[in-house]
Amino acid sequence: MVTLIDTSALKPRHPEKANRPESVVLRKPDWIRVKAPGSPVYKETQQIVRENNLVTVCEEAGCPNIGECWSKKHATMMIMGEICTRACAFCNVRTGLPGPLDPNEPENVARAVAKLGLEHVVITSVDRDDLADGGARHFADVILAIRAATPKTTIEILTPDFLRKEGALEIVVAARPDVFNHNLETVPSKYLKVRPGARYFHSIRLLQKVKELDPTMFTKSGIMVGLGEERNEVLQLMDDLRSADVDFLTIGQYLQPTKKHYPLQRFVTPDEFKSYATVASAKGFALVSSSPLTRSSHHAGEDFARLKAARMAKMGH
Repeated sequence: MVTLIDTSALKPRHPEKANRPESVVLRKPDWIRVKAPGSPVYKETQQIVRENNLVTVCEEAGCPNIGECWSKKHATMMIMGEICTRACAFCNVRTGLPGPLDPNEPENVARAVAKLGLEHVVITSVDRDDLADGGARHFADVILAIRAATPKTTIEILTPDFLRKEGALEIVVAARPDVFNHNLETVPSKYLKVRPGARYFHSIRLLQKVKELDPTMFTKSGIMVGLGEERNEVLQLMDDLRSADVDFLTIGQYLQPTKKHYPLQRFVTPDEFKSYATVASAKGFALVSSSPLTRSSHHAGEDFARLKAARMAKMGH
């Protein structure tokens, strides 16, 4: 289990959620429990993250897989600060007005990637609606810095939607990450309450446009289940992603961070996750990861290798 301790009494982590009614956080079933982190390699990873003044989504989002990933020196870097301009009802990242971008961050991230010896790195960010380009140039700078420091490292990015930021997507795609990930998070009927600052069909269009700009780039998207969505809504979402030629779909269990967050409706069973995986594969995704503990960045390096293999097989090589 991962426990997040908020030491900031003066600045609440989620001021916009303070007046929301509390809901009961459901007890986790056996299939979703994880070991507490603490291996020597975990501590070494933690030290590298601290020394380079980095923020990781592993910590900020309270990911249940942090013990496993950090014990393998896998960490997902979260750039552009730790304060998000959006207030999604499911998310545990801080909300508020972020500070200025750190001009040293691209080099700091690249240095940490080299120290960790990463063959594959995942770079994500908070939403930066306060910036003219939504942080697109900064994403590109981080990609280029990693390429310069460790040319053999493959790079996966998990981006915001860059809503109403003309030309932002083009800047990021031009930096040529190996995988472009943008999560839908949930089905359209839940957007107003779960992801109020975003627009479902804008996100679909964003993923479609990545392929139009660079047909060779792998695209990826993910959703959480257990938010009250209907099965047929998930199947329709799969079709929408396939219409945008998305290669890789991840489906994981929503875990409610606090009593003030969007209430968890139910724990989806492992058999239901397997069923979703079977259907998604039949619909034509090159790769599907569907399990209670699936997260966007979990096993990302191994998954990238499988993605490349699937493409080669499809081309007959």
